[in-house]
Amino acid sequence: MSGERKIDTGTGQLLCAVRDGVGIITLNRPEARNALSRELSSALRRMIAGLGGDDSARAILITGAGSAFCSGGDVKNMGDRREPTAETPDEKYRVMLERHRGSAGVLYALRKPTVAALPGAAAGAGLALALACDIRIAAASAFVSTGYVKVGLSGDYGIAWLLTRAVGPARARELMLTSERVPAVRAAEIGLVHRVVPDDALQAEAFALAKSLADSASVAIRYIKDNLDEALDISHQAAIEREAERMLRAQGTEDHKEAVRAFVEKRKPVFKGR
Repeated sequence: MSGERKIDTGTGQLLCAVRDGVGIITLNRPEARNALSRELSSALRRMIAGLGGDDSARAILITGAGSAFCSGGDVKNMGDRREPTAETPDEKYRVMLERHRGSAGVLYALRKPTVAALPGAAAGAGLALALACDIRIAAASAFVSTGYVKVGLSGDYGIAWLLTRAVGPARARELMLTSERVPAVRAAEIGLVHRVVPDDALQAEAFALAKSLADSASVAIRYIKDNLDEALDISHQAAIEREAERMLRAQGTEDHKEAVRAFVEKRKPVFKGR
C-alpha cells in the first residue's frame, strides 16, 4: 500500500491528500457545517483543478469533516455581498460565474471518476457539489435539501440542471420549490444518492469505492463518461455511432490488452491508464 501525500491547500478550511490513487478533498469547517466561505470556496476550486491534472489521483473523493457534507453558502455572512473586485453588476456576475464554474462546473466535467461521501447535511450549493460527482454515498443519518427558497434565493452552481438529470424534472421541481429535507434512505429511493451505509462505515466504504474506481481502466472510464454525458442530448443512432468510435479507441489501448490477458490467465488486471 502506498503512503499518503498531503497537499497544501493554503487554508485549514480545506484538507487535501492523495492516497492509493485517490485524491481526497475534505471540507473542514465542521463548526459551520462546512458552509462555503470565500476562503474555502477559493481553495476548493484550486484543489479540484489541481487533482484533475494530477496523474497520481485516478479518482477523486470529496467529503466533509464532522457531521455535515456541506450546508451550502455561508448564510451568516450573506448580509455583506460586497466583493473587493466586484463593484459593478457585470463584475459581480463574472466573479459569481468563475466561482460556480470553477467548482461544480469543473467537477462535473472531469473525466476521472468522482465520489461524494455525505456524513450529514448536503444542502444548497453543497447538494450541487454532491450532484456534480458521479456517485454519492451517504451515512444513514445524512439528509439533503435544496434549501434555496428558505433563504430567498433561486439556486446556483447549476443545481437545477444537475437535479433534473438525477431525479427527473417533476421531482426536481418539487425539491427546488419546497426545499424538503430528504433523509438518506428516501434520497436513495429517488436517486439523489446511490448508497446508504452506517454512519461509522461511511469513510471506509467511500474510500474503498473510490479506490476500486482508481484501479479501473481510466481511458475506458473517460469514454464512458463521454457517452453518458451525451445520452440525454443526442439520438439513439448518434449514440450508437459515437459509442462505436470510442469502443474502437478503447480496443486499441494497453489497458484493454491487459484485461484480456488477465482474463485468460485468471488474475486481476493491472491497469496503467494507457
